[in-house]
Amino acid sequence: MEVTILVRYLHFIGVFTIVSCIVAQHLLIAPEVSRAKMKRLLVLDRIYGVSSIVVVMAGLSLWFWLGKPAEYYSKNWILYLKVGLFIIVGVLSIIPTRFFSKHHKGEPDDTVVIPGIIKKVIRIELLLMFLIPLLATLMASGKGYFGE
Repeated sequence: MEVTILVRYLHFIGVFTIVSCIVAQHLLIAPEVSRAKMKRLLVLDRIYGVSSIVVVMAGLSLWFWLGKPAEYYSKNWILYLKVGLFIIVGVLSIIPTRFFSKHHKGEPDDTVVIPGIIKKVIRIELLLMFLIPLLATLMASGKGYFGE
């Protein structure tokens, strides 16, 4: 029982950390940023990546080994929508990650022009991440189950 509580807690903390990192990236992004700020964006992006791994590992543990039987989750279309949105967020995050990784080196005072698509992608990630807890709440309320 205590392990299940700990894993659920880690799952929540991971989601909160992901959202925090995306919000921080959104706030730091400007049409032009210094390389020093670009390094901060990259650090946030790495924290985001580690948090994503925590969320996936905790989520899989809750689905298949801990808590409710796997059938409870496996027969719920909302879970698949939630997982699908998380995958979309992960795929979208590749765009800013590649940009930050490519442009963080150089003199701290140099500036880097940020393409508009980077901020748009971050905003889409935020929107999708704010939908995921709603789906989790619906699922926890028993909605979406298509079993017996």
